[in-house]
Amino acid sequence: MKLTNTLLLSAAVAAISVPAFATDVKIGVLNDRSGVYADLSGEGSVIAAQMAVDDFGAAAKGINVTIVSADHQNKPDIASNIARQWYDQDGVDMIADVPTSSAALAVAQVTKEKNKVFIDSGAGSTDLTGKSCSPNTIHWTYDTYSLGKGTATALINEGKKSWFFITADYAFGQALERDTSEIVKAEGGTVVGGVRHPFPGTDFSSYLLQAQGSGAQVIAMANAGGDTVNTIKQAAEFGITQSGQSLASLLMFVTDVHALGLQTAKGLMLTEAFYWDQNDGTRAWSKRFAAKHDGKMPTMVHAGVYAGVLDYLKGVEATKGKDPKAVIDWMKGNPTDDPLFGKGSIRKDGRVLHDMYLFQVKSPEESKGPWDYYKTVATIPADQAFKPMSKDCSLVQ
Repeated sequence: MKLTNTLLLSAAVAAISVPAFATDVKIGVLNDRSGVYADLSGEGSVIAAQMAVDDFGAAAKGINVTIVSADHQNKPDIASNIARQWYDQDGVDMIADVPTSSAALAVAQVTKEKNKVFIDSGAGSTDLTGKSCSPNTIHWTYDTYSLGKGTATALINEGKKSWFFITADYAFGQALERDTSEIVKAEGGTVVGGVRHPFPGTDFSSYLLQAQGSGAQVIAMANAGGDTVNTIKQAAEFGITQSGQSLASLLMFVTDVHALGLQTAKGLMLTEAFYWDQNDGTRAWSKRFAAKHDGKMPTMVHAGVYAGVLDYLKGVEATKGKDPKAVIDWMKGNPTDDPLFGKGSIRKDGRVLHDMYLFQVKSPEESKGPWDYYKTVATIPADQAFKPMSKDCSLVQ
């Protein structure tokens, strides 16, 4: 009798401990690991992806996850070649991150051809959910419309209505200038001119002189990462803000503020999807991240990689497999919910909807310690932060 009970107990324990299914999943984190976007994505995105796997408890649920990474050097041809090799030869099921919109658009195309999954956190072009939308792509963190919506609207409401653009001359910069210009005009402002610089750039003096000479109330920087940092540094040398013009950083990350220092960056208005010091959940996760990343706090790109990988794994568990269509259909059919972005949803065009935030950079006197850089000006609700679905997207028609 005792033996029988022992056997029954052992069988029950085994039934509880054995996962309902088992599968191998390989995730590729593809981004800039050596150039102007390395700080905002780079190794931090790999760390964020691994944290998502660990926090999900993938191994205990029968999902054996391997993470690989590569440097696309911000070049679309290199990005597409890596994606093709990962899908064809290395067994990668999903690619995450991919800053640089031209690279992201190339990866989206390869992913569609190979019927895999692409969850973008680092790129900004609204074309990813517009004319270049794909049933295999999900756009998680931000886009060029949401950036312009927050920052442009706030500055125009302050009476700063004439704008001049300094734009990185590639897909992201062009989309950011286009989308922000539309918002500026819709809000009653005017665009008095603009100039485009090679990507990446180093010397922005001639572009700043043109912007200064335009007399525009706002000099808008439609660039990112190291390009933005260098533009702001050189603008400070010209004394542009002291002469009465305002700088608008249309895409700026906490790592950029860290590189600039508060004395140079103070007062800048910017729009982001995430800030490490927003609430108890973001603080707890960010401190764990920083402990793994040389004390550096995460950017919204890192947060988006974490949230995207986490939701993807939920889809794998729910569908008991990694069929791309089944997983993406599940993701689009169920609310998103994570400690960094909170509750949200994924539209049929692949756009993830969540709140965005308008921040202002603190002065040195306002900051209470390391990485205490932002004060919240406004929350932009998810239904207002992102552009309505475009009829240019074949998934909408």
